[in-house]
Amino acid sequence: MYYVLLTIQALSCIALIVAVMSQTTKSEGLSGTIGGHTSASFKFKPGFEEQLDNITKWCAVVFLVASFLVAVVGRH
Repeated sequence: MYYVLLTIQALSCIALIVAVMSQTTKSEGLSGTIGGHTSASFKFKPGFEEQLDNITKWCAVVFLVASFLVAVVGRH
């Protein structure tokens, strides 16, 4: 059971990283102030950003639950 949870945690971690890195920036922040205007590298069809936000939320929830379960099961 421990190794199954560990695998789920690792896969959700990779999925979360990919989902976060695929998102475009919502604001310029400090980089826009110092370095000028930055443009998004990826252009997606409308509505994709909302789907990507939803995917990111669910990947984060799965990662959080898997991490908790790995910590609990790993103690025993």
